Amino acid sequence: MPKETAVYTHGHHESVLRSHRWRTADNSAAYLIGELRPGISLLDIGCGPGTITADLAALVAPGRVTAVDTTEEILGQAAGTASERGLDTIEFAVADVHSLDFPDDSFDVVHAHQVLQHVGDPVQALREMRRVCRPGGIVAARDSDYAAMSWFPEPPVMDDWLRLYREVARANGGEPDAGRRLLSWARAAGFTDITPTAASWCFATPESRDWWSGLWADRTVGSVYAKLAVDGGHATAEELTAIAGAWRTWGTQDDGWFMVPHGEILCRV
Repeated sequence: MPKETAVYTHGHHESVLRSHRWRTADNSAAYLIGELRPGISLLDIGCGPGTITADLAALVAPGRVTAVDTTEEILGQAAGTASERGLDTIEFAVADVHSLDFPDDSFDVVHAHQVLQHVGDPVQALREMRRVCRPGGIVAARDSDYAAMSWFPEPPVMDDWLRLYREVARANGGEPDAGRRLLSWARAAGFTDITPTAASWCFATPESRDWWSGLWADRTVGSVYAKLAVDGGHATAEELTAIAGAWRTWGTQDDGWFMVPHGEILCRV
């Protein structure tokens, strides 16, 4: 496929949005919060259902926020989130991060959470993020790193899950181990003032284990990812069912522990 063309591996199945709606500025953009202040303008790329967007909008109000994603359908959900919170400072638009339809120097902050792992050309995406960011502003990105994920207990089928996900994501034109590459991509995009950090999510309480394992079990058999895995010849439906079962079993373990590491970059323009 062309370099800038990639298929969004997860799609917008309910199990995917269940995960996205859990995300907040505190648990997913803490590295950026200290850079925000009231009155600045912010572009949120790949806003999804808008929970992080709404948190960021509250932090920069009365500054304006522009939230973009690839489909009107998901933007409708983000608009609903903003409406529920009484936020009227957010605008919504369909956009492609490789070619943003905004003038140069349009925003004080440009933010992308879990986006660069899914695009065909993350360096070009960062170049565009830099182009639309004003001098003195900040481009911020955070992405998970699948190869660095770790868990306990360690049933062999969970290794099959990780291998399969990384294989499908790469076949779709993405890079599932994006977290470790953010600094390199930012340098290639022309940034020189970069603060790289790392942070993680951890699912180890009974409630969080049940939630995390349940959404991955459902995603493995019912989402766009499941269809791509089968249609692409990466797995059979029976293999996906076995992986989903392993996820559900893991979620019942009293000593179950799962860590999702993330790379983060703050790039000053």
